Amino acid sequence: MGTASGYSPVILSGDGLRVELDRDHPGFADPEYRRRRDEIAAISASHTPGEPIPRVEYTGTEHEVWRIVSRELEPKHERYACRAFNVARKELRLPADHVPQLDEVTERLEPLTGFGYQPVAGLAPLREFYGAFAGRRFYSTQYLRHHSVPLYTPEPDIVHEVIGHANQLADPSFSRICEEVGKAVGRTESPEALAFMSRVFWFTLEFGVVMEDGEPKAYGAGILSSYGEMDVFQRAEIRALDFAEMGTTEYDITHYQPVLYAAGSFEQLVDELTEFYGTFDDSVYERLTGSVGTGASATL
Repeated sequence: MGTASGYSPVILSGDGLRVELDRDHPGFADPEYRRRRDEIAAISASHTPGEPIPRVEYTGTEHEVWRIVSRELEPKHERYACRAFNVARKELRLPADHVPQLDEVTERLEPLTGFGYQPVAGLAPLREFYGAFAGRRFYSTQYLRHHSVPLYTPEPDIVHEVIGHANQLADPSFSRICEEVGKAVGRTESPEALAFMSRVFWFTLEFGVVMEDGEPKAYGAGILSSYGEMDVFQRAEIRALDFAEMGTTEYDITHYQPVLYAAGSFEQLVDELTEFYGTFDDSVYERLTGSVGTGASATL
């Protein structure tokens, strides 16, 4: 989870890990939810690379949130997702009756495209988050949104990370594109160039659309994990792919996206994203923006 920098930071204190929630977060005034968030963050943070992923014993309430979201998103995927996402979703067959453990997600996903999941307590640094894609690994949180609003979250949770991204990563084309993102991180030195690429990722793999049958269909995980976003994305201002513009456009994670970028076909989408991420480095950033980065390594 690396694209929503600054939201719900995980703080290490004398009492252990603590997740800071903004006052507008649905769980801010719920002490039990806040205790649970701290508990799950500590479980995720205890993971050592190469060791088995620690399991979270989810509560009945958490499983019910997953069931509600799975039930409500499925028909919207049929209506609003691009064909490749829906084919991949049906091959992955995520459970709809319980919150899957991350090793369960990996067991289903790895045979399809080689991607696997790793736990993270909160927001991962951009370089770490995207860089893991080169080894076909995806960092995911393990907590769920507040039960009072199961169809809304102001931050990425396991619903977003798995229903959004795992279904996406089950498609061979999208998994290859994400692998190219990870390789691009290895070629990119300046924090400015990395931030530029992260914004392009936001407007493509998170909130991208593609024209199919004369209308925009979503392939971005941010749209396809959001009940509300799927209701409104087709009414956004939809522009043609423009990497220079996408890489310099600010966005607000807490609101529906007013501007989206679309490819004219799935073939165009795959070709252009593969070319962009497959060649991206500091020189591409400088060419597209006319700027020169600092050359320092980045952990944004």
